[in-house]
Amino acid sequence: MSPSATAPEPFDLLGVGLGPFNLSLAALADGVPGVRAVFLEQQDAFHWHPGLLLDGTTLQVPFLADLVTLIDPTSRWSFLSYLREHDRLFRFYFYERFHLPRREYDDYCRWVAQSLGSTRFGTRVDAVRWRPGSELFEVTVSGPDESAPRVLTARNLVLGLGTEPVVPPAFAGVRGRRVFHSADFRGQRDQLAGARHVTVVGSGQSGAEVFAELLRAQPSTGQSLAWITRTPAFAPMEYSKLGLEQFTPDYVRYFHGLDQPTKDATVPGQWQLYKGIDAQTIGEIYDLLYERSIGGTDADALLLPNVSVEAVSQPGADHAHALRLRCRHRAQHREFTVDTDAVVLATGYAPRRPTLLDPVGGLLHLDPGGRFRVDDRYRLATAAEVTGRIYVQNAELHTHGVGAPDLGLGAWRAAVILDDLTDGRAHRLPPPTAFTTFGAPEPPRAAVPDGATGGAVPAQPVQPAEATEAGGAGR
Repeated sequence: MSPSATAPEPFDLLGVGLGPFNLSLAALADGVPGVRAVFLEQQDAFHWHPGLLLDGTTLQVPFLADLVTLIDPTSRWSFLSYLREHDRLFRFYFYERFHLPRREYDDYCRWVAQSLGSTRFGTRVDAVRWRPGSELFEVTVSGPDESAPRVLTARNLVLGLGTEPVVPPAFAGVRGRRVFHSADFRGQRDQLAGARHVTVVGSGQSGAEVFAELLRAQPSTGQSLAWITRTPAFAPMEYSKLGLEQFTPDYVRYFHGLDQPTKDATVPGQWQLYKGIDAQTIGEIYDLLYERSIGGTDADALLLPNVSVEAVSQPGADHAHALRLRCRHRAQHREFTVDTDAVVLATGYAPRRPTLLDPVGGLLHLDPGGRFRVDDRYRLATAAEVTGRIYVQNAELHTHGVGAPDLGLGAWRAAVILDDLTDGRAHRLPPPTAFTTFGAPEPPRAAVPDGATGGAVPAQPVQPAEATEAGGAGR
C-alpha cells in the first residue's frame, strides 16, 4: 500500500536512497497487502549517472531487466507500461533493439519514481537509531523546506545508498578542473577545451565510452589521447549465453554458500563479467583508430593496458604539459612517464558508508575486513537486541558475488527482500533456472526395490571432512 505524507506510523519498511534498486523494491511493494513502505532520497528527483548519459550509449542488459518484469511482467511499472503511457510502443517496436538507450532508462525510472506514492524526494536521512523498548528504528530526516529535523519510525529498513566515485590515491592532490571522475564527464567535458593532451584512466565500460567520445571529437579538438588501465587487456565483457548464467539467482545462491576467503579470491578473477567493455564500443574504437591510420598517418592515441599510475606531479608552468603521470607496467615491472594536460578517471565506484549509520554502528556485526555480514536474504548481521531487519542492496559484492551491481538481478533481489518481509506472501520467486550446476552435484536418490511399499529413500550424502565457514557450498 502506498502511504501518504500523513499516514500513521510506524512504517513496515523504510528505504534510504532511491537508485534503481530501491526503486525496484518500491515498485514491487506497491499494492502488496500489509506492507506500508516509504522510500527517502535527498536529491530533488531521480537521476541515474547523469554524467554518463551520452548520446548513443545503451544499457548493457536487455530491456526485460527493468524494475519489475523479471518478477512480475504484469506490473504497471514495467518498461512496456512506460512505453504505452508515453505512446512509444510502436516506435520501440520498429526500433528493434533489445538494449535501451541510457537516456530512456533514466527517463523510465524517473516516471516510476514520480508516479509511486511511496517515494519522497528532497528528504535527507541524517541518522538511524534503534530503540529496543519499542522495537522500532527511529530515523531522523530533514529537508530544505523544513525548519527542524523530524523523526520517522519503522519496523525494518532497507539501505539503497548506492556507490560513490573512487579517486585513486595518486590523484588525490591534483583533482580539480581538469582532473575529474567520469561520473562528471557530461557536465565537465567543457573543461577539457584547450587541453593538448587528455588521458583516460580505467577501461571498464565508462572508460571506453569516454575514450570513444574523445576519439570521435579528435579531428575537431586536435587533442592527443592516452588510455591507461590496470587490467591486462582492453577486453570485451563476457556475453556468452552460458557465461551470463553467472548473473542468475542460482549462481548467487551458490556463491553465497562459499567460504569468505574463496569469495574474496574469486571476484577479482571475474573482472570481465562486470568490468569489461561491450563489443560494439570496442569495435567502434578500433574502427576509428584504423581509419585515422590510413596512409601511414599517426592515430595519435596511446593505449596502455596492464599499467598502473603510481604518482602524479605538476612539473611547472615552463613544462610542455600540466601533469606528469609516473606509471608502472605491471608485468614487466618497468616505470615510465606520460605527460598530459587533463585526466578523466574512469576508476569505478565503491559502496557508500554514510555517517547516518554511526548511531547503530556498535550493533552491526562486521567481518574482519570491516565489511557488512549479509545473509542470503540480504539482511545485515546485527546484535541480538535488534529485532528489526536492516536489508542492503548493492553493498554485498563480497558476500553475493558479481551480480550485486547488475540491473538484471535487481528485481529478483527486491522480491527476495519482500518475500522475507512478508513470510512469502509478496511475489512468487522463480525456481532454479540455470542449465549450469555451479556446485558439486547432489547424490542421486536411491532406487525403490521391486515390491517395496514405501517411498524412495534418499542416498546418504558423503559428509565433508570439515564444514566451511558459511556451512558449505551448494544450491
